[in-house]
Amino acid sequence: MTQLDWQRATTPEDGEQEAYLEVAAGPDGRIYMRESNDPDNIVVTTQAKWEAFIKGVKAGEFDDFAEE
Repeated sequence: MTQLDWQRATTPEDGEQEAYLEVAAGPDGRIYMRESNDPDNIVVTTQAKWEAFIKGVKAGEFDDFAEE
């Protein structure tokens, strides 16, 4: 696989020990996801499924999974 440009949201206060979701768009049009503390375990999905997931996040469909 070619080198992917992994993206993650962080702030200056974030510690390096924290695990983050990292996302990359592949040259094949697929979306690649992994956790920063387990970079060899990669999940692959389609652009359409990724967009549906993002739409659900923005609509609050997954809020009950978040810690308060």
